[in-house]
Amino acid sequence: MNRLAVILLTASSCYLQAHADETQAVSVEKSVKIPMRDGVNLGATLYKPKEMPKPLPVIFCLTPYGADFQAWRGRWYAKRGYLVATVDVRGCGHSEGTFKPFENDGRDGHDVVEWLARQPWSNGKVGMFGWSYLGWCQWSTLKEFPPHLETIVPTVSTYPGTEGIPKNRNIFLPYVMSWLNEVNRCSGRPSLDNAVFIEKKFEMYRKHLPFNAFDKLHGETSPAFQTWLRHPAVDPYWDAMNPSVEDYARIDKPILTITGHFDSDQTGAMTHYRRHVRHASPEARKRHYLIIGPWDHAGASDSKTMNAGLTFDKACLIDNLALHKQWYDWTLKDGEKPEFLKKNVAYYVMGAEQWKYADSLEAIPTIPVKLYLGPPGKGATLGTLSKERASLSTSATYTYDPLDTRPGKLEMKEGGEPDSYNIMQTNARSRRYAMSAERFGCGLIYHSDPFLESTELTGYVKLVAWISVDVPDTDFMATLHEITPDGTSIQLTDDALRARYRESRREEKLVTPGEITRYEFKQFWFFSRRIAKGSRLRLVFWSPNSIHLQKNYNSGGVVAEESGKDARTAHITLYHDSNHPSYIEIPVVKPEADKDSREAEPCSIEPYE
Repeated sequence: MNRLAVILLTASSCYLQAHADETQAVSVEKSVKIPMRDGVNLGATLYKPKEMPKPLPVIFCLTPYGADFQAWRGRWYAKRGYLVATVDVRGCGHSEGTFKPFENDGRDGHDVVEWLARQPWSNGKVGMFGWSYLGWCQWSTLKEFPPHLETIVPTVSTYPGTEGIPKNRNIFLPYVMSWLNEVNRCSGRPSLDNAVFIEKKFEMYRKHLPFNAFDKLHGETSPAFQTWLRHPAVDPYWDAMNPSVEDYARIDKPILTITGHFDSDQTGAMTHYRRHVRHASPEARKRHYLIIGPWDHAGASDSKTMNAGLTFDKACLIDNLALHKQWYDWTLKDGEKPEFLKKNVAYYVMGAEQWKYADSLEAIPTIPVKLYLGPPGKGATLGTLSKERASLSTSATYTYDPLDTRPGKLEMKEGGEPDSYNIMQTNARSRRYAMSAERFGCGLIYHSDPFLESTELTGYVKLVAWISVDVPDTDFMATLHEITPDGTSIQLTDDALRARYRESRREEKLVTPGEITRYEFKQFWFFSRRIAKGSRLRLVFWSPNSIHLQKNYNSGGVVAEESGKDARTAHITLYHDSNHPSYIEIPVVKPEADKDSREAEPCSIEPYE
């Protein structure tokens, strides 16, 4: 028998033995019915330690992906002294009712909490777990204030309406049809192969079909999809899904938020976090902890050393399950606080390959440094990023033709869904954005001078751009990259903005063609990276033309109803002169910050309402 076979056989035997031990230590009760206030029953699976001399705390998740997918977690926690319930959301799996994404889960979550707390095997203390939609279910349940909910651990949580599913920055994502399909698949209902969705996205893109026909392109009308499209701005429909300002102010339970630099729902997780700590009492803020690692959406629950084409030190790895258990031991069993949580914020500095800690995001010792956009230097083709404001009257212009399908053809060659819902966060795409801007003339590129010393950037970027366009509406995107001395492009962060929502995500205001207007991009993703000596910063400013995003045909009409016949070519001019100083603001950590953080001025950008 060769060495590889021995390793595989040994690993398999160890797994089977461990699985057998957990099976022997845990009792499983399936098809449990949990009654809701309106008479609907949710289906649940319960995991209990077989030896249980006294009632125990309960932890549970609400999931649209099938409760059985959480079986191994249920057994793991139950073996370690917890009662666990995995519960199908309304209309999914073994639960009754109709699944309406984001609409019923909070109220149902409240009823699940109180039902679990009343059972004879429960000691009345209830916590929650789960990521992505399951993470949002925790916030949605918490805002209903069930008396027996003691803690939540929302991991990579979405924030429906603005961040994540089904749209980012009021720009809808074709991915949502794939997501709805995945919910069907996990609930045992008919579904399509994911490869079909890529083809359908490209079909809609190359045929210039209206976005509101995307569900029918898959064979039938989706009630959820069509409902979402009737609410393109933030309004009471979306408000009802997330905690209000008053809710955030009332929330005082211990919370552990986990997300990643490359998490496709990072902006959602961070919106919940930032709004809570912004409005909560000082005592409640001290009970909210945040972890941001160099992980993608899945990696935040199962951390790994490779993401977005980058490799990180093993220091970035944390035992997520063990950390969760330590958290529940602390909040539900009066145990010790997890050792990893040295302060309220733990963030991983890429490049430096180390964890750092702060009492809050605002306490991270950074100084906001403005780099002004400027014209190309002598003999250069790229614009500049400089601390000096341009003194001359300068501008740069590019063209966005929504009927141009060349960028989408490049995406089809890459294949598959992007790592992030908003098509960012991979270095291959990072290079393509710059290439598309240069080759197809659909964007502008600006470079800084090389960094004279390695420099840590941690926090949020803000871009102020003075722009004029000759159409009533269009979309913009800005991506920031580190360009290393050998030419490698490493994307740091990005933001997007639909012009009609430049002043508010709640009210649209069409552009006056030809008018020079100030745009603020202030919903960039949080990042932390030590920029290498000799590296430059690259800013790519462009109009997204992608199979992975709802296309804006620039007519100023209802974007979801626009098609190729409505298309208008946009000519975009970005100004960088003394009267219109366009600039990007970067969060620079002072070199001596670790020695005396009191000297640094915190950089704080308020969440975009």
